[in-house]
Amino acid sequence: MTTMTERDALRDALGLLRDREQVAERLLESSAKHSFDPDKELDWEAPVEDGKWFWPPELLSLYDTPLWRKMSEEQRMDLARHEAASLASLGIWFEIILMQLLVRHIYDKSLTSNHVRYALTEIADECRHSMMFARMIKKGGAPTYRVPRVYHNLARVLKTVSTTPGSFAATLLGEEILDWMQRLTFPDERVQTIVRGVTRIHVVEEARHVRYAREELRRQMVSAPRWERELTRISCGEAARVFATCFVNPQVYENVGLDRREAVAQVKASGHRREVMQSGAGRLTEFLDEIGVMNGLSRRLWKSSGLLA
Repeated sequence: MTTMTERDALRDALGLLRDREQVAERLLESSAKHSFDPDKELDWEAPVEDGKWFWPPELLSLYDTPLWRKMSEEQRMDLARHEAASLASLGIWFEIILMQLLVRHIYDKSLTSNHVRYALTEIADECRHSMMFARMIKKGGAPTYRVPRVYHNLARVLKTVSTTPGSFAATLLGEEILDWMQRLTFPDERVQTIVRGVTRIHVVEEARHVRYAREELRRQMVSAPRWERELTRISCGEAARVFATCFVNPQVYENVGLDRREAVAQVKASGHRREVMQSGAGRLTEFLDEIGVMNGLSRRLWKSSGLLA
């Protein structure tokens, strides 16, 4: 039961939050100015460029491992092509989940509000992103890489039962680490032009999605009942563990002629890889800590995922 003091604290905290409608209005204005149609914006007919990477080598899972040092340059570049396809496949999976969570979020809300209007705008963005990622996979000639069936099916449960703060916490987890990598990718002239174009579009549009999710999660962690806040902490920590597990599909290693077990073991032992993943998650974990999501068991789960030092 919430005491009078707790209710007063909640009311004071809510007073410090940005107005939901004003945030949505600014995001809608930004969407009107800075949205892209990837089918028209990017040159999909241009040939794949010889000697260019599909992903920056420093962001590849095996970079600077003993196995990496044994690989030929051709095999390294092939690994980049397959890892880019694996990440794009993961991105599509997350975005399909996100779209369904957003639809659930707005189901009972005012249909004429800016908040709902922006959510629908974001869903349209995510539709374009998913099609763009699929087209990039096809352009690179690599297969799609699905997450393990157990996580694919667990996501069905998440999409059905997730609470609002849990939905936005999972959204940020799926967006922010990939966004950090993409910010390093689109200016990198060593990378294929089409990949740089895809990541540039995604970074520009995802900045709005991250702002929307952060503002709403901050609001929910103030206004939600205690049981829901605690559930959010635990589910977010478990989602971090799943995300880290699924980040690169191990089939990638077999498809470029490597021993799967050896490659997975070296990735797990790689200090460079650990630093990359923790750097990618850094802004997110700092934010989650600030708003009270990283308490207790949640922090331990994040540490076990390898995304938090």
